[in-house]
Amino acid sequence: MRAFVLTGPGRSAVLEVEAPLAGPGQVVVDIARVGVCGTDAEMFSGEMEYLHNGLATYPVRLGHEWCGTVSAVGVGVDPGWLGRRTTGDTQLGCGHCHRCLSGRQHVCEDRHEIGLRRGFDGALAEQMAVPVTALLPLPDSVDDTAGAMVEPGGNALRAVRAAQLGAGERLLVIGPGTIGLLAAQFALAQGCEVHVLGVTSSSLSFAAGLRVTGAWTSADLPDLRWDAVVDASNHPSSPALAASLVDAGRRIVYIGLSETPSLLDTRALAMKDVTAVGVLSASPGLAGAIEAYAAGAVDPRRLVAATVTLADVDDVLRGTRPEHAGPGPKIHVDPRQGDDHG
Repeated sequence: MRAFVLTGPGRSAVLEVEAPLAGPGQVVVDIARVGVCGTDAEMFSGEMEYLHNGLATYPVRLGHEWCGTVSAVGVGVDPGWLGRRTTGDTQLGCGHCHRCLSGRQHVCEDRHEIGLRRGFDGALAEQMAVPVTALLPLPDSVDDTAGAMVEPGGNALRAVRAAQLGAGERLLVIGPGTIGLLAAQFALAQGCEVHVLGVTSSSLSFAAGLRVTGAWTSADLPDLRWDAVVDASNHPSSPALAASLVDAGRRIVYIGLSETPSLLDTRALAMKDVTAVGVLSASPGLAGAIEAYAAGAVDPRRLVAATVTLADVDDVLRGTRPEHAGPGPKIHVDPRQGDDHG
């Protein structure tokens, strides 16, 4: 089968590799759609922390935002999975440590991460083997585009849940990227007033089209009471900005990660009695994201600007936007499409 493989910093190729087999407790998924995200770009550039602390080494097969159809099952797997459309968790815990046993497998010290950590091959390929325990079935009402948005959606839903806002309360989202805009949509779906803070006019214009109340730059951000702030930015100054803006006694959710360390004066939290929450992964939010998509409460598909082939991924990771791309922040890949597989 064909797979997109990182062979070193800034180097990649679409290679013919051995097709996966379904081991005990595993399935093989025929991949229909994969999202490319900022973490993938960090792996491509060589800046990703896992490459420096020994948790990842080249070659790497990326792809952790995915959906597809189960085409083979291994020993111990219910054959009823065959032919089912599915997506799945990125975080694969060891299953026996105290974190896994308490339902926190997404922060297991020994976890694998699909396409990212400890050499677990990702979904930027025609097929992928994955433990059946990681799977979530997709209803017919969630198409392939939405199915590959479940993983970022689970992150965004967790951020909104952590903000603990009621209907009519006001949320500020810093960073109008995929996670930030999905968080805005989930908050809108629960009746919140949502504002977005960004930098470029194009991203803010797109955010405004998603029915947010306001889309602002730092120069024109109004002096309002912010009942919660979700920091979905990758700028190192954003955490401190969120702490300065949130109302006393309320919550900040940190889900964005900068490439360089952020500086945050904890006095800004303590003196305002603010609760700060960190969100690492989508795991506890995946089922809720599927439910919201299936019900039509949140439609993530507008955020997808283009769907490209495996051969196009290198350009995407270098920051080149496809010529036919729409205004949304997300690029998808269909591994089934290509010169010889169209």
